[in-house]
Amino acid sequence: MRIVILAPPGVQSLDIVGPAEVFWEAARRLGDMDAYDIQIMSTGAPSVAGTGQLRFMADRTIFDEDEDIDTLLVAGDPAFFEIDPAVIAWLQRRVPTARRFGSICTGVFLLAAAGLLDGKRVTTHWECAAKFSDEYPDIDLDADAIYVRDGSLITAAGVTAGIDLALSLVEEDHGKDTAMIVARYMVMFMKRPGGQSQFSAHLVGKMSETTLIQKAQEYVLSNLNGDLDVESLAHEVGMSIRNFARVFRKELGFTPAEFVAAARTDAARRLLQDTTQPLLRIATTCGFADVNAMRRVFAKTIGVSPNDYRSRFQTSSKPSQ
Repeated sequence: MRIVILAPPGVQSLDIVGPAEVFWEAARRLGDMDAYDIQIMSTGAPSVAGTGQLRFMADRTIFDEDEDIDTLLVAGDPAFFEIDPAVIAWLQRRVPTARRFGSICTGVFLLAAAGLLDGKRVTTHWECAAKFSDEYPDIDLDADAIYVRDGSLITAAGVTAGIDLALSLVEEDHGKDTAMIVARYMVMFMKRPGGQSQFSAHLVGKMSETTLIQKAQEYVLSNLNGDLDVESLAHEVGMSIRNFARVFRKELGFTPAEFVAAARTDAARRLLQDTTQPLLRIATTCGFADVNAMRRVFAKTIGVSPNDYRSRFQTSSKPSQ
């Protein structure tokens, strides 16, 4: 089956490479290299500049003669590419002919501009969620999910989430065992469910495989409003403070304090989105010293205040403040 990845100028390279590698490896494992015919489609040029100083040779352009497409995926551009009328017209013509279609990262902006997301539920990279909601307030955005499936449409948060999207399609096409074999080969921690939080996907979701460090992480997640300084965590798992901090950072690439902050912020985001609890209760539940401390963390890590986040993404009724 033909998988076409539309690559705009300045494309996020992993939006192409990640899914393409999944489909290619699945075909190899199946012993049928024709199982997936992966094509990179450019918006006109013979090659496409990507992030990381990479350049991709396009198999085809949107101006070439049409061929059958089974699955059409639109990759993203971190710089928010300009909307090209020719691309919009091509999407409007080709998407209805594909069995499945979707986007990775900011590719969802192109699908929305083409009017292909009316009545659909989608996701995009958390850093772009506020912009998407502002520009397309009538589209149902799940700002927290890694990927979202809505009928023949599947949208992913971007970057590594494109791999999760592709794995889910391989599972749909060839079964769970094949998808898990590919995930293990690619040294994926796990084949993540689409509903898992984007934010925790990078910190909370990637738990250590070392028993003691994982135990400390699980303790954090179960005691967000407790005393979670490095001394307390080291004591909880029976390690010295210095050794605990060293091993934690070496294994995971971030400090215990950064993990705690991420876990608390992720929990607060979920409560803001899914409940009507006032800010003070959320701050207390999630372990912030007070509402102002929560505001400072939100401003630093997400770029919006808790109130702004709630107004954009809340799924329940208006909260009492």
